[in-house]
Amino acid sequence: MKAPPPTRNMALDRLLAERASAPIRVGMVGAGAAARAIALQLVGSTPGIRLVAIANRTVANARRAFAEAGDPPVVEVSTGEQLDRAVSIGRCAVTADATALITSHLIQAIIEVTGTVEYAAHVVTTAVEHRKHVVLVNAELDATVGPILARRAAEHGVVLTNTDGDEPGVAMTLLRYLRSLGLRPVAAGNLKGLVDHYRTPETQRAFAERHGQNPQKAASFADATKLSMEATVLANATGFRVGKRGMYGPSCPDVREIATRLPADEMLSSGLVDYALDTAPYTGAFVIVHEPDPRKQRLLSYGKLGAGPFYVFYTPFHLPHLQIASTIARAVLLHDPTVCPLDAGSPVCETIAIAKRDLRAGEQLDGVGGFCTYGLIDNADAAAAADALPMGVAEGCRLTRDVPRDTALTYADVELPADRLIDELRREQQATLVSTAPSREP
Repeated sequence: MKAPPPTRNMALDRLLAERASAPIRVGMVGAGAAARAIALQLVGSTPGIRLVAIANRTVANARRAFAEAGDPPVVEVSTGEQLDRAVSIGRCAVTADATALITSHLIQAIIEVTGTVEYAAHVVTTAVEHRKHVVLVNAELDATVGPILARRAAEHGVVLTNTDGDEPGVAMTLLRYLRSLGLRPVAAGNLKGLVDHYRTPETQRAFAERHGQNPQKAASFADATKLSMEATVLANATGFRVGKRGMYGPSCPDVREIATRLPADEMLSSGLVDYALDTAPYTGAFVIVHEPDPRKQRLLSYGKLGAGPFYVFYTPFHLPHLQIASTIARAVLLHDPTVCPLDAGSPVCETIAIAKRDLRAGEQLDGVGGFCTYGLIDNADAAAAADALPMGVAEGCRLTRDVPRDTALTYADVELPADRLIDELRREQQATLVSTAPSREP
């Protein structure tokens, strides 16, 4: 008897096992520390998925990623046709031009892991036009233009998704599971060990060198920019808002206490994205649900979840290089994004640029994790009313006037670089999505 075709309800492990002889072919753009970790897992370790090509503007770094992942035979290519020939005879491909991956007929999904904004915007828009599914390991891009990119992907019949393993994906995977149980999520967010808005690439250099990271990237982890961008991605996927610019970020010894540290009325009225600071288990993501029924409260109390009516569920790990496999499989096999902006929705939140020090007219901003600005999440309507400059747009802008430390930058404070795709996408996002914002029940 012939087996039935795969359904959305079939477990991913079974679906991927069935693809062992014809794995999902994936290409990756970027070859930094995060990309090398992903390559280590996807080259030979993950059933049903095969990383076949890496594009990086410095080709030697792409070769390094494959070498560290088991050293499969590698061919340097410059076109999609050359890439397909290499893959068809069992080779992996490296290239300086991401277009080769995008125009390949064999690659089904692109992982974007550069952490850039302008360059990544070109990669992603072109990839969806060529009907490639796109997995973003790039909160910087997603927080800035995720909604318009999601719309473009849907128009071309492909999936755009952030990844499981990064905190927005960990939280969203848990949140969707809880919804499937009949529970009502009202808040979600990260666990964070440190927030210091004035960290710079110089203060983080030793940490970055110890962990093989870029110092500017490491500074974005500490100064709240990456935290805010990840919360923005989660807000735009859930419809939840922030209670104030930058979030509340309560410090509590154990994540289960955060249910009592966030405003109940705000969780119930709009839902909240937020974070817990210096909180065990110190990594992962949490979701808070609300259960008003006293009978159900007694059962949850018996299950050691507390007295309620707010209950904390959490995942005590986030491992992007491992968990990305489930996101790839869901996108390609089930057409299901792990975490993606709401359908036809305008941004719920934005990450805006704040002066890290006193800035002077004529200075050029150095972007995410730099010496000039840090990013804070704010509600999109408040950011628009203030004409706030998005953090993802800031790099390369030149100041037209002085801006004091800890002041939010506005578009009126800067001169934008000419002819950037990111600015075009921002204009399109604001023009086409704001008027179509749906109601957002948490």
